[in-house]
Amino acid sequence: LEALGKRSVSVVADLVGGQGFATLPDLLMRGGRYVTAGAIAGPIVTFDLRTLYLNDLSFYGCTAQNDDVFENIVGYLGEGRLKPKIAATFPLARIRQAQELFLSKSFVGKIVLIP
Repeated sequence: LEALGKRSVSVVADLVGGQGFATLPDLLMRGGRYVTAGAIAGPIVTFDLRTLYLNDLSFYGCTAQNDDVFENIVGYLGEGRLKPKIAATFPLARIRQAQELFLSKSFVGKIVLIP
């Protein structure tokens, strides 16, 4: 909120939830949209409903996509058009350390297990 400013964006995509949610609706300009598809930092949030209705905001939950989306993503990866951010790799034998890193939520990107 400090970096971008109040009512400065039209869409927020949040996969984290938790305490970080508190400032996200304040980023949205009038008529803005908040989209979520996850809550890895926690599913329970505190929210003032007046922020929703006084700013004509729309909130969306997303859990499914069209069948061709996954196929397209795989194709984009193969073409080099998408490059996933890899935070760490672990041999399968070190799955416990990988899970500990995952639970720490102190990384950006994906954790990869190598069989």
